[in-house]
Amino acid sequence: MSIYNKINAGFSLGTSQPVTSGIEDVIYLFNADDITLTYDTTNPLIITGLTAVSTGKLHKFEGTNNSFNTVSKLAKTQVGPRYTEEIDFNIAGLSTDVKTQLMAMGYGRVRAIAINNYKAGDSSIELFGAINGLILTDAERNAADETVEGGYKLKLTNPDKLKEPYPPRAISIAPTSGSATYASTLAAIEALVA
Repeated sequence: MSIYNKINAGFSLGTSQPVTSGIEDVIYLFNADDITLTYDTTNPLIITGLTAVSTGKLHKFEGTNNSFNTVSKLAKTQVGPRYTEEIDFNIAGLSTDVKTQLMAMGYGRVRAIAINNYKAGDSSIELFGAINGLILTDAERNAADETVEGGYKLKLTNPDKLKEPYPPRAISIAPTSGSATYASTLAAIEALVA
């Protein structure tokens, strides 16, 4: 019986650069229709370009003390594997501006870029919600919660019944000359920040 994808390589745990958990205390969010994604022609798991549509921008959210987290979970379906993607983060603030952003994330589709603490692989910077986007599914505020000083605990995830066909995509953007590096990718992302 033939299968669509076949394993084609092995791997082992590295001893010189062991895997490090967590992501950096920064995520970039953008409206799904504000930035066009360019994929590697030979590997759909790699994004090689981010291009602003009209005045589209990335919005940078910064936290502290591991206040952000990402999750990608495999879900077997009748048509093949799909992935549920989640971004958890906190907003330590309370204003009408914060509430306006929460409403926008709940109704519109956003995509998120996270930077892993583990930098040795080619997926140190990842994009979540590449195909179906993410929406705000949880926004909880407990005024007495001292861990976020009465701010919001948020979860972005795929809309109901719209899981992603691939795991989070690696972002690898080359400079105008030369090969893509972590630094060139981060510079391309930062150039799009509002």
